[in-house]
Amino acid sequence: MSVDVTDLRAFYAGPLGHVARRVVTRTLAQFWPDLRGLSVLGLGYAVPFLAELDGTGPRLAFMPGWQGVVNWPASGLSASALVDPMMMPLADGSVDRVLVVHALETVASPAELLNEVWRILTPGGRLVLVCPNRRGVWSRVDTTPFGHGQPFSRRQLRHLMKGALFSPESWAEILYVPPLRSRFLLSGAGAWEGLGRSLSLPFAGLHMVDATKQLHRPIPVYERRRSRQFAPVLVPRASPVPTAG
Repeated sequence: MSVDVTDLRAFYAGPLGHVARRVVTRTLAQFWPDLRGLSVLGLGYAVPFLAELDGTGPRLAFMPGWQGVVNWPASGLSASALVDPMMMPLADGSVDRVLVVHALETVASPAELLNEVWRILTPGGRLVLVCPNRRGVWSRVDTTPFGHGQPFSRRQLRHLMKGALFSPESWAEILYVPPLRSRFLLSGAGAWEGLGRSLSLPFAGLHMVDATKQLHRPIPVYERRRSRQFAPVLVPRASPVPTAG
């Protein structure tokens, strides 16, 4: 089940959304410290994070048809579009970086989505996935967008990326603060993050993974077993020579 773009925009305008955006943006800057001259595509609802990225390269925001679209950025030419995420209107190898947020957990086939991202990425291009943690509290509360759709475990994400020819480089578990609209809890969000990461606690709200596009598809090698076949061998036999009586 996906969340409408109106609800997504309202969430990021509220206190919980501000905390989520701050934590995700900080981790994204660690994954991608230098974006000068690189093109970046945000797939899903990524505009709160695209607006925070440094760099001078082109920025695009693609939003799934079932979610809806908002105009972005607020000034200048629009860089957002409503698309089918399984068939994006981009050429092969045309984007340097792809950020997927509020998308992987809502599609019918996550593997197909990752295959399409692989297609549009340049050789050596990088993908960052942001998705709900199966063991976290945020995926169990439907008052936030991360409580809708399919959450994932790290093992599941690793399996998906391996099948789509992505090599994970960095992992982060984030959003340890409970998803409650309490000013007291939200004011200590930084302390929650520091404690959760230092102790590697299992109940983080989100997975973030930075992965690189693999260029060569592995070819499986199978051992060929020889089967024994039995065929009759015809040996010529000399005819007896008749003797005179």
